[in-house]
Amino acid sequence: MRAISVSRDIVAAPRQIFAALRDPARHAELDGSGMLRGRPQGPSPLGPGDRFSMGMAQGRIAYRSVNVVVEYEKDRLIAWETWGEFRGRRLVGGQRWRYELTPVDGTDGTDGTEGGGTTRVTHTYDWSRARLPRLIVELPGFPRRMGPAMTTTLERLASAVRS
Repeated sequence: MRAISVSRDIVAAPRQIFAALRDPARHAELDGSGMLRGRPQGPSPLGPGDRFSMGMAQGRIAYRSVNVVVEYEKDRLIAWETWGEFRGRRLVGGQRWRYELTPVDGTDGTDGTEGGGTTRVTHTYDWSRARLPRLIVELPGFPRRMGPAMTTTLERLASAVRS
């Protein structure tokens, strides 16, 4: 299996968490990997099929990722597939970043009440569809590094929706 998932319970309604996830301007603030540099281009908030790009860096190498929202269920699920493109051609990528939100205490915040209880957020990095996965993902050690980075992302997400 070429996927890693981490989960965290966050005291917030799914709609509050989902609002942060579908705003590309907040992605660099939430990122636990240290690779996102911000400067998103594209629609906000994100919806099904939307395409956006993001400033990125690996070490001293700066680049832009191109992302397409490939899974979307309002207040429940959002995932985007990321690609490295050159002159409109997809060269590397195909990895997916996925966030699934599940109310854990019976309240989902959709009844108009503030707070909305607790939501389990499951964050998945899936490289099963990646082009050249062994070379681009596995040999550089991304699977080993992404678990801790994703845990940090969920910590930052929890803090962001509290403030």
